[in-house]
Amino acid sequence: MCGIAGELAFGGVRAGVEPVRKMTAAMESRGPDGQGIWREGWVALGHRRLSIIDLSDGGAQPMVDEDLGLALVFNGCIYNHHELRRELAPYYRFNSTSDTEVILKAYHRWGEDFVHHLVGMFAVALVDSKRNRVVFARDRLGIKPLYFAEAGGRIRFASTLPALVAAGGLDTSIDEVALHHYLSWHSIVPAPRTILRGVSKLPPATVRIINADGSHRDKVYWKPAYVRDPERVDWTADDWQEALHASLRTAVERRLVADVPVGVLLSGGLDSSLLVALLAEAGQPGLSTFSIGFDGAGDESGDEFMYSDLIAREFGTNHHRLHIPTTEFAPAIGEALDAMSEPMASHDVTAFFLLSRAVSEHLKVVQSGQGADEVFGGYAYHQPALTVERDAALDTFTAAFADRRHAQMADVLEPEWFCGADVSRWKLQSELARPGAETAVDALLRLDTHVLMPDDPVKRVDNMTMAWGLEARVPFLDQDLVALAASCPPEFKAGRGGKWVLKEMSRKLLPSAVIDRPKGYFPVPALRYLEEPFITMVEDALHAPEAKQRGLFRSDYIESLLRSPNGQYSPAGSNTLWQLAVLEMWLQQHNVG
Repeated sequence: MCGIAGELAFGGVRAGVEPVRKMTAAMESRGPDGQGIWREGWVALGHRRLSIIDLSDGGAQPMVDEDLGLALVFNGCIYNHHELRRELAPYYRFNSTSDTEVILKAYHRWGEDFVHHLVGMFAVALVDSKRNRVVFARDRLGIKPLYFAEAGGRIRFASTLPALVAAGGLDTSIDEVALHHYLSWHSIVPAPRTILRGVSKLPPATVRIINADGSHRDKVYWKPAYVRDPERVDWTADDWQEALHASLRTAVERRLVADVPVGVLLSGGLDSSLLVALLAEAGQPGLSTFSIGFDGAGDESGDEFMYSDLIAREFGTNHHRLHIPTTEFAPAIGEALDAMSEPMASHDVTAFFLLSRAVSEHLKVVQSGQGADEVFGGYAYHQPALTVERDAALDTFTAAFADRRHAQMADVLEPEWFCGADVSRWKLQSELARPGAETAVDALLRLDTHVLMPDDPVKRVDNMTMAWGLEARVPFLDQDLVALAASCPPEFKAGRGGKWVLKEMSRKLLPSAVIDRPKGYFPVPALRYLEEPFITMVEDALHAPEAKQRGLFRSDYIESLLRSPNGQYSPAGSNTLWQLAVLEMWLQQHNVG
């Protein structure tokens, strides 16, 4: 786990070391245990290290194999690196016990198909000197980020967008299409776009080859089918529960691979509680769990400790209950904004930041329950799709999920920022219409899991944990579990209030109080029901000279929101004023836009 960076120069020009140095320096929190820079001709690589596997210098990066003509920087973890090492051992001599070296040998053995052999989360940049090219790869679910920018005839890449900004020379103006997406979908901007015109990101499950002459090509290497598998058409609900139980147990056990202890972020909800139960089932001793809570606001409780305490007692974990008062929460917002690679308006971003800060004092690796709702149809906006035809998926999803329709954008944005075409609807239409999804539910879960989720909860968890040098692993996004769930009948997932098959599977493992409780979210009442000091914070940002000069939002609209800070909410329950303020605060924090 780490931060990676680099520069590619073309036309016989040498790559620059100084921009790479600036980028790696900007990612110190992602890798506090070491750093390195390597250059050969037109390519320079940089790395910040968080030591998880092979804590010795043998696991340091950039990793170079001169005999094979390869060099590599890599962010993530390959969970099956032991198995791959055994498979490759007859052909190669290994100089470390790191998963990084396994990737190098796997590429030499299998070429571009090396990604098919990797089980894990990863962003890879691999220099193939003999073929005079650089190979980039991002994991199947986009758990590990990889950003790109073109600057002065060069291509730079990094694990974070602010690292690219730190190197200078790129277009930091706002992308109007991305702005439309941000305002449509709870601040989500799917790959390849970002909120900045000059920065893009590699989509999940993609290999990108860039040659020394500047030519490039992309290849999508994984597309699970959201259709019924003929071999499973006769499966009963019990059969599905048994198969999913086995697959999730494997996913949890895979994510124990580390040379340091592994804990769990325990919210008290079904998903994180299942992780604890399965780790107990696997015989994991001395498991540490962590829960966080906040002051209540607007008649909403700020914690779910009663449920996390129940699970901790049930399975005898070394439990840490963390309460953060509002007085401590407010100052952390600026730090959380600084840690965001892109603006994220979800109320729980700062909560994850503070939770990660506390957990990092104890551990370097945790498992997290993110992704279960997207994979198993757990959100309220999934249920309406059960009763409509496949071609109604677009309108059903838009009605249940969108923060605002295209026509409403003109009320929010100044004319120069208003994208005349309904680009967000076009994006959804394109994604939902692709073949390989059998029903409306299948199409929506595929959209959620592979397009929207990487730039909402997945990005949120990566950014906030890595701000404190903490590695978060997400078993519900295991590639085999996701592929199995994709073929599961829609009614077993989104039916009966959502995640039905997961809930039924859990009855042999968890107390019913956790399974049958009302669906909970990371409770951060202070940002859902804005009070002081948050109202002043929002007002200052939206009235700042930078905001007035930028002129993103119509002043009459902003003033109406400020007169009633808690008067408008999205269909998903997020505070409209907070969403707009976060974008402006993020732009100011990073001095862009």
